[in-house]
Amino acid sequence: MSLGPVEMLLVKFPGNQFTGEIVPALQELVDNNTVRILDLLFIKKDADGSLTIIEVDEVDEDEVYDAVDPLVPEVNGFLSESDAITLAQSLETNSSAALLLFENVWATRFRDAIVNANGQVLLSERIPHSVIEALSVEQPEPIA
Repeated sequence: MSLGPVEMLLVKFPGNQFTGEIVPALQELVDNNTVRILDLLFIKKDADGSLTIIEVDEVDEDEVYDAVDPLVPEVNGFLSESDAITLAQSLETNSSAALLLFENVWATRFRDAIVNANGQVLLSERIPHSVIEALSVEQPEPIA
């Protein structure tokens, strides 16, 4: 399977409820062929600290999960239970999270062009929004 750049995203939600409010935005990204969801796990951390890890294709019938299930046409098993357990350590008790692995489909053509030109990507790093905000505040006035 040829893949473009792949990212992992852990999104935390207070309480142990997935409301599904992010599903339409994610659906739009999938429909526009911007991203392709490779794997998706749901993590719940109860008040006593016990974990429940649910693969998207193993969920009970629930309208939120039903809305998310079509976003992952084929579960590839890239994310493991040990991945979820490791990442769940950062969650507070009585919270939940979605662990998402996705391909940046939009970047695949560019990646292919680099490869065909015998180029090599030496650095690819996502800069957190807070860092960009801090940099934009610290920018000196341009010299006239």
